[in-house]
Amino acid sequence: MTLKHAFIILIASFVFPAASEAGAAPDGNALNAKVSALLQQMTLEEKVGQLVQYSSSEEVTGPHSQSNVAAEIRAGRCGSMLNVVGADATRAMQDIAMKESRLKIPLLFGYDVIHGFRTIFPQNLGQSASWDLEAIESAERIAATEAASAGVHWTFAPMVDIARDPRWGRIAEGSGEDPFLGAAIARARVLGFQGGDLSRKDTVMACVKHYAAYGAAQAGRDYFTTDVPEITLRDVYLPPFRAAIEAGAGSLMPAFNDLNGVPCSANSFLLTQVLRKEWGFDGLVVSDWMAIQQLIAHGIAADEREACLKSMNAGMDMDMEGLVYLHELAGLVKNGQVSMTRLDAAVTAVLLAKARLGLLDDPYRYCDSALEARSQLMPASLAAARELARKSCVLLKNEKKILPLAKGLRIALVGPLADSKRGMLGSWTAQGKESEAITLRAALEERFPSAVTYAQGCAIQGDSRDGFAAAKKAARRADIVIAVLGERWDMTGEGSCRTDLDLPGNQQALLEMLHATGTPVVVVLMTGRPLTLEKALPFMDALLIAWYPGTKGGPAVVDVLTGAYNPSGKLTVSFPRSTGQIPIFYGHKATGRPQDDAKPREQFLSNYLDAPNTPEFPFGFGLSYTRFNILKPALSAAEMSMNGSIEVTATLANQGDRDGEEVVQLYVHDIAGSVTRPVRELKGFAKVYVRKHGSVPVSFTLRPADLAFTKADMSFDPEPGRFEVFLGNDSNAPKIGEFELK
Repeated sequence: MTLKHAFIILIASFVFPAASEAGAAPDGNALNAKVSALLQQMTLEEKVGQLVQYSSSEEVTGPHSQSNVAAEIRAGRCGSMLNVVGADATRAMQDIAMKESRLKIPLLFGYDVIHGFRTIFPQNLGQSASWDLEAIESAERIAATEAASAGVHWTFAPMVDIARDPRWGRIAEGSGEDPFLGAAIARARVLGFQGGDLSRKDTVMACVKHYAAYGAAQAGRDYFTTDVPEITLRDVYLPPFRAAIEAGAGSLMPAFNDLNGVPCSANSFLLTQVLRKEWGFDGLVVSDWMAIQQLIAHGIAADEREACLKSMNAGMDMDMEGLVYLHELAGLVKNGQVSMTRLDAAVTAVLLAKARLGLLDDPYRYCDSALEARSQLMPASLAAARELARKSCVLLKNEKKILPLAKGLRIALVGPLADSKRGMLGSWTAQGKESEAITLRAALEERFPSAVTYAQGCAIQGDSRDGFAAAKKAARRADIVIAVLGERWDMTGEGSCRTDLDLPGNQQALLEMLHATGTPVVVVLMTGRPLTLEKALPFMDALLIAWYPGTKGGPAVVDVLTGAYNPSGKLTVSFPRSTGQIPIFYGHKATGRPQDDAKPREQFLSNYLDAPNTPEFPFGFGLSYTRFNILKPALSAAEMSMNGSIEVTATLANQGDRDGEEVVQLYVHDIAGSVTRPVRELKGFAKVYVRKHGSVPVSFTLRPADLAFTKADMSFDPEPGRFEVFLGNDSNAPKIGEFELK
């Protein structure tokens, strides 16, 4: 039987089918009329109040204002709440707005649902390594169902920042280095959260973030400056945002950073010119935590009044927890520095979000405690979390086919993350509970009763070797060592940037000691970013990247180690050899003096004295327990007209003894453009299941729109010329032909 998943995702015109887009949304004209009528009843102060968001003191994610929120709601000076969670808690707070405020406008409740709500899925970078859009969309559908039942209307996700510097901690929250794949995943996440009708009770409004180029922070340091040429901005950093907007994302969050000298929170080019005028966005723009106030620290505002003026006039609608709008906006409207038209547009965006969510008709529709109780941790949700965790694992090394584990082995389980429940969940865990996470130790001991000896060995950080002796003893008595190494869960994420990406603490020394026993060593790496593994790789026989795999991470990783699941993950970000190579990514530009990576280093070419140009592991790379080959690749024609297309076809053959999935990847190279072009660009991929000794046909369609790029005059079109085509298993795919676009 032939099974084919054709994911030919076009940046300009997506064709991925979304089963969740069933049902018709409420009539837009009726919603607009309802909002307009409400707007006409509002005083200036009530309008400003709709643009103010407070955080609950129960759970905060930044400096907190400590205001009397209940009083502010009664007075109409609060339109939204952050970090209020639970059907009963949101009902109690909604009661204040609906029973004690003048206009009885319902509150909008927002929360960070980043990679699961109660059922925690793998960290986002790990999910992207699955290259499985259906599984990712399904994960967000489950997260939305759980969150909505707990009174949440709005999630501050997905994060779609392109990141090419693994020193940056927030690389863990995104989908890697590639704009094509990033755009596809952004769309899938929005569809998962929102479905096709936000008025359904099992959906939440998505907030695409952080707009824009946050992942390009200088030196990989969070919140820092970004300088990005407009061509690069439009071709690399903006496509995932545009894809999310085209998928219907109801809101957007500007980034903390300044972009080319103007902080994103006051950047009219981003918020007005591109977002609203070019893309036609009519949703809600909300600041990041106190970001408007931070315009003073950036140095473009002398005080809160000027920060308010610049942010509002640039296109920011809502102020998250900064209270700048609350204190300053009414005065600016009264003196004419902010027009009533601009204020009404911002208020309309907030009210429309509430209308689209059905809150103007039923403010309590998300406040059902019985529904909340039966929606969390459902068996199907946990099964989906385990499946996505399996799909996210990436096998990077497997010497002598040491994996999958043979039956009857004595196993030494070692490492600081082998029995860490908290470590399974990663950062941004929403309502996920450490107690509900299943560790690798628990899962391995359940799968191999009496065959596992556990020794921690060392802590994640620190110099102590007190546990080395027990780890050595366990290794010597075992047939195989499984060493679970990596970063503590809070070493990646917001504000968690590193200059040294080697294994932290004494883990390298532990690994070398284990290797010296002569017992084969399998490393399971738990991390939210690429690490520099050049020193560690010689001391391991196999390497499996598990990321932070979530609530069901332990059983999922054991499934992969034992061969119950054949690994199919592929990297979505390059792994550098050393930090000196960073930033490193496959789709770099050419140079006038290129170094051929297949040849010895030559002086006066673009290279290093002390290392190759190439990464340790390239984008798109990942091994399997079977052997895949791509046979008979072909182009349907040698020429493509400006209104035509070319088919790229091949046969994917599984020439091994196990069923499995492979990600076939299509890349192109524009040989000569009016501006320099990347050496390769991903233009299609297909995750295909093939039975052992079987084969499946795969095909891709290339059109002129797929070859378009931003030119020096900022126009976006394809250009006539010759293109190389590459088809394979990673970004080093072999060239299969050329064609000319005429």
